[in-house]
Amino acid sequence: MVLRRLFLRWLFPAAFVLPLWLFVGWIVFSGGSGWALLWLFVAVPAVFVSQLVLALLIRGRASVRETRAVSWRDLAGVGVWQLVIVALGVFDSRVFFPLLVLSIVGALLLFWSSLAQLWNEARGAVTVLHSSDGTAYIPPTRERPQPPVGGEVIVVPENRRAD
Repeated sequence: MVLRRLFLRWLFPAAFVLPLWLFVGWIVFSGGSGWALLWLFVAVPAVFVSQLVLALLIRGRASVRETRAVSWRDLAGVGVWQLVIVALGVFDSRVFFPLLVLSIVGALLLFWSSLAQLWNEARGAVTVLHSSDGTAYIPPTRERPQPPVGGEVIVVPENRRAD
């Protein structure tokens, strides 16, 4: 549980740290290649936006808000995806293209996985009914029955005076 809670706290900082790592990796490992710079102008905003969207989708689930921890599926998926992004920042030409494809496919899979988890949790939360003319409405909540009162109940009838 501690690992999943720490990972939840890491989601938003990762949106800033990982794009910064790509830039630093380009400076340190790339040697100023023009194609790497062009790729960097596309990758940095894409990583930033995708990290933010995933963080918001994950934090939007009721189970995550209640437990203050991500699911194991989120931890594994997003963790591996972030490791792939870190490996991309090394700019090794032998594995760059496979890692790039893996990171794009991973981002799409994580997006749909997060949406599916959010949808499954929210599906039973609200019931919407439709009237005969097609108007949608949310039915009123049922009042919970009151528990029976233990012991004696005294009923005092109201007496009206005739004036």
